[in-house]
Amino acid sequence: MTKEELFEKVRDIIADQTGEDADKISMDTDIKNDLDADSLDVFEVMNEIEDQLDVKIEVEEGLNTVGDLVNFVDKQLSASKGE
Repeated sequence: MTKEELFEKVRDIIADQTGEDADKISMDTDIKNDLDADSLDVFEVMNEIEDQLDVKIEVEEGLNTVGDLVNFVDKQLSASKGE
């Protein structure tokens, strides 16, 4: 999966969970501040990403923007391929 495909997948998950228009979500979008997501929304987004992409997101800290999340998941997927 390319990073662009990963971004689109993560963006779609965030849009589904928050009700935000996917076209308004970019790599620079701050999940909590720009999308008015509360901690439950963030939990649901992380949970859905874990389920759909088969990764584990142990820590939410430092994952403020969509780009942070995409980069984190990309590293997780790369690490799992190397095993």
